[in-house]
Amino acid sequence: MARVGADDARLGHARYTYRLRVSSGARTALVAEWGRCRWVWNECVAKSRAAHQHNKATGEKATCGPAQLDRMLTEARARTPWLREGSSVVQQQVIRDFGRSRAKAHKDIATGLPVARRAGMPKWKTRREALPSLNYTRRGFRLKDGRLHLAGGIVLMVVWSRDLPGEPSSVRVHQDTLGHWYCSFVVPAQVQPLPKTGRVLGVDWGVRETATTTSDAHDLPHPGHGGKARAKLSRYDRMMARRRPKQGRPGSKGYREAVRLRAKAYKKVARQRADSGRKWAKKVVRDHDAIAVEDFRPKFLAKTTMARKAADAAIGATKAALIEMGRKHGRDVRLVHPAHTTMDCAQCGARTKHALPLSERTYTCTACGTVSPRDKNSAHVMLVRAGFNPAGADGTRPPGALLQEAA
Repeated sequence: MARVGADDARLGHARYTYRLRVSSGARTALVAEWGRCRWVWNECVAKSRAAHQHNKATGEKATCGPAQLDRMLTEARARTPWLREGSSVVQQQVIRDFGRSRAKAHKDIATGLPVARRAGMPKWKTRREALPSLNYTRRGFRLKDGRLHLAGGIVLMVVWSRDLPGEPSSVRVHQDTLGHWYCSFVVPAQVQPLPKTGRVLGVDWGVRETATTTSDAHDLPHPGHGGKARAKLSRYDRMMARRRPKQGRPGSKGYREAVRLRAKAYKKVARQRADSGRKWAKKVVRDHDAIAVEDFRPKFLAKTTMARKAADAAIGATKAALIEMGRKHGRDVRLVHPAHTTMDCAQCGARTKHALPLSERTYTCTACGTVSPRDKNSAHVMLVRAGFNPAGADGTRPPGALLQEAA
């Protein structure tokens, strides 16, 4: 069981994202900077693959870490004026990002994760498909008179929708699929405590309902934003299919317009899902001091018949919003391992001898005879396993044998 509480909230960092107003000159400079960074990334990929092939052929163990790549970048900047025109700060950050991505892929292989769950080795970034994303450390940017000044003389106008709570340590400038530019500042995380309520809540994730809790007033029904926009999205998919260019050929104006319309529709759906998740998370955190959350990872649902509905529910994004909201307001959020939560009885702690099918919506305990909705019983089990006093949850026994067994 993992714990995310007020003590942990004072550590770490948070991101604050703002829209950018980019002039034509600044846009040209950003695209040129991204071209240099993309070249550095592809060179890192080439070096990594070359080292792998060399080790495979000779049996040696040549490395391709950040130190070797830094030397490669220094040599390349010394002999390439075009690369030297760009900022060394953002190019070094590309190497750091590549190193983290490659290390994560090697770690997944070493730990024996299934192929479907591995991060995968870094791949090429193509000009047509890869969207610009530039990372600057503290010595690569500064804020002056409300404007963002980047290394290389790039000045950007920030739309300050809210004030920064602290001094930023880094910034990421990126472009989305609609061509809009954003900047994302990293600042020290801060706690904004809320009044104590004396109540606790258990949360169980699902597909029919995104979140089922021990309180009927805080259940989150499936919003169905993707289903409402499915007709429009299917229309844009057909438009793209009719206008799709041959491999290696640039897309026509009609194809690019269809891509833009499709991206705009998907962006709206994504924003609706995020808005629903944040509003629900704020309501839950405001009304409860402690929350027991199922540590559910919905990635495996992508290979089931429930993949579309599970993706539309945005369980992962809603769970992340709840954890972040709890950190922000100093609430005690505990992640509970999901094993056997649908098989245990919240009243007596007995466990059924078989897993209940997803079509079964009622849980009946064979030991004490308790009958309750399946997801409601699972939400109560979250409270018991987390060790919270379930005084505010009707029908849930105090922590006992089941808690000791889970520990």
